[in-house]
Amino acid sequence: MTHLWMRAEQRPNEERAGLTPEGARRLIERGFHVTVEDSPTRILGIESYRDAGCEIVPAFCWPEAPREAIILGLKELPDDNTPLVHRHIMFGHAYKGQPAGQRLLRRFIAGGGTLHDLEYLVDDQGRRVAAFGYWAGFAGAAVSLLAWAAQEKGDICPPVQAWPKKDALLCDLSACLDATGTPRPDALIIGALGRTGSGAGDLCAKMGVSVTRWDMAETAHGGPFPEVLEHALFFNCILARTGTPVFVADNAGSASRKLRVIGDIACDPESDFSPVRVYDRATTWAEPALRVHDAPPLDVMAIDNLPSLLPLESSRDFANQLLPWLLTLDAPDRGAWGRTKAEFIRHTQALKGTPA
Repeated sequence: MTHLWMRAEQRPNEERAGLTPEGARRLIERGFHVTVEDSPTRILGIESYRDAGCEIVPAFCWPEAPREAIILGLKELPDDNTPLVHRHIMFGHAYKGQPAGQRLLRRFIAGGGTLHDLEYLVDDQGRRVAAFGYWAGFAGAAVSLLAWAAQEKGDICPPVQAWPKKDALLCDLSACLDATGTPRPDALIIGALGRTGSGAGDLCAKMGVSVTRWDMAETAHGGPFPEVLEHALFFNCILARTGTPVFVADNAGSASRKLRVIGDIACDPESDFSPVRVYDRATTWAEPALRVHDAPPLDVMAIDNLPSLLPLESSRDFANQLLPWLLTLDAPDRGAWGRTKAEFIRHTQALKGTPA
């Protein structure tokens, strides 16, 4: 019997879930054993999982789970250097040279476990099968517009918190933009045809923001891209990989520009391949915007758990995308899961023998 164990998220401001009670019921009907940790923050109540037939256990006890259990989570584990003995399904952010990612992989090497990184869960054509991208784009564009509105009032973006539903976000943002008393800004989106770019574009459309939409065809020449500086807002919505061109150079702040806010929704500043070079760290809910230049101001919004700002919609959407693949976990070394395992093996083998 395949045992899926959904852990409670331990990162602050994380209310999402990768499995809904309805999805858990489907798995149980298929013969899975589903364990769900109680959580003080999860947007979906624990009683609904109990009613679906799940085994309920205390929060954060996954290290003591049976060795054969497959641990399902979303965001990173506590960085405590303990060996990892289980199979983990999560967003590892471990394959682009990030220091924290290297430490994570060494923990798997030490414990003999396996990382099935959700970022690399792809179908036979290499397309990602489940992603939070749309809601990352939607929320990221919203917070970037809040940063722009704060600039219009001579300030920097105040703290943000999760909205209970999308309509509440739209209402708050519209009121904030109206309060500036100035016309809406314009925006350039790179990666506009993807999930993330679509979300950013939809949010802008709802707010009356004029958008220039670019994708692979417009960036194929490799840059430079002066058009980025010619828009008030720029949204980076692409997953950086080897060969990704630089969209915003490290000297952009001092350049002649209309650009005032960068929404680096992809948010991978520690990656060797980051296309936005004017900042070096993610922003937070407490400090959503990082000012990288004054006179005129240039702010970067780079929150790395943006979908958590809309935990209800993003959880339901992602979990529905992921469920058909969870139903295949009775064969975790084949198909899409086998591909994630192969990716893990490739990176851990490259890491073995290198200094910690």
